[in-house]
Amino acid sequence: MTRQAPHHLTVGQAAEDAACRYLEYAGYVVVTRNFRNRQGELDIVAVEDGVLAIIEVRYRSRNDFGGAAASITRAKRARLVRAAQALLMRYPRLAGLPARFDVVEVDGEPENLNCRLIRAAFSL
Repeated sequence: MTRQAPHHLTVGQAAEDAACRYLEYAGYVVVTRNFRNRQGELDIVAVEDGVLAIIEVRYRSRNDFGGAAASITRAKRARLVRAAQALLMRYPRLAGLPARFDVVEVDGEPENLNCRLIRAAFSL
C-alpha cells in the first residue's frame, strides 16, 4: 500500500513548482532548490541579470492575516540570512555576485496557483 503525503506537503511542493516555473518564465535561472543545512532552508536559489536571488516561497490559501510575505518574521529572515551565508561558503563562485532576498507569494488552489514576485522583499 502506497502512503500519500500529507496535504500541506503536497500543496507546498505544488507552490514551489509553480514558483519555479514563474521565475524561469520571468528570466531567472534556477541554481538549486531546497538548499538545507543546520542554519535553515532556502526554497529557491536563482540568478537574474547577474544578481543572486535567494527566494522564499510563501503559500497562503487565504489572506485573512495579511499576505504571505507578511508571514516572514524577523526570526525567519535571520534564519534565511544564515542559510544564505552557508550557501555562499559552500559555493564560493556565487559569493562574487550581488545578492538580494525575493519572495514569491503563491495563492489559489493547487490545480490553479497564482504567483506574485516581490524583488528585494526584505533586508536586515
